[in-house]
Formats: sequence, structure tokens, C-alpha cells
Amino acid sequence: MFTPTYYLLHVADPAKSAGFYTELFGRPPVETSPTFALFVLGGGIKVGLWSKATVEPATGGAPGALEIGIALAAPADVDAFHENWVARGLPVFQSPTDMDFGRSSMVTDPDGHRIRVFATTG
Repeated sequence: MFTPTYYLLHVADPAKSAGFYTELFGRPPVETSPTFALFVLGGGIKVGLWSKATVEPATGGAPGALEIGIALAAPADVDAFHENWVARGLPVFQSPTDMDFGRSSMVTDPDGHRIRVFATTG
């Protein structure tokens, strides 16, 4: 059995996306090049941003078919994240909403990849 610890997103502009994720993750990438950026997060999880123009084999997928999920401690934290996001003038895909599993909100990165913040209830 294995546990995935490395996620790659195919992006149009790795430098622009790295700026976005630097703000989201609260830390800079540990590696950058014109075609790639790498973040190392808590627990050793890695998020790579690879230029979709240079990824091999060539990509055929579209953004939005996969979500990055960020678990927060409490439903109020989802609302606070949303308020901070709006205050920074960033686009919101879904305002805070109570769902079957808990409170959730969604934003998208510059390429349309979905990022869901949520707090489970119950």
C-alpha cells in the first residue's frame, strides 16, 4: 500500500502560479525554474507546478476535474478564509456553504484548478 505525497498541476505560467500558491500556502517554493516550481508542505506533501507547454507526455486534461482540499479546524475558519480572499480581490468559485460533510468554500487558481477549503462537522 502507498500514500500519495506528490501532486503536479499543469499550468500555463509557472511563475504566475507560484506567486498565487506562495500566498495560498504562506511559504515560497523550494525550487523554481522557467518551467517548474515546487512547494513542500507540512507532512512532506509536495505540490509541483509544471508548464503545460513542456510537460511530458503532453497533457490532455482540463483544470477543474481535480480539487486540492485544505482542511481547516472549524466552520468559522472557512468564513475567515473567504473574507480574506475577497478582501484581496481574488475570485471566489463558491462562497461558504453548509454541505453534507461540513462547511466549504472554493476558489480557483490562475489556471482554473479548484481549491476547496472545508471544515467537517459531526
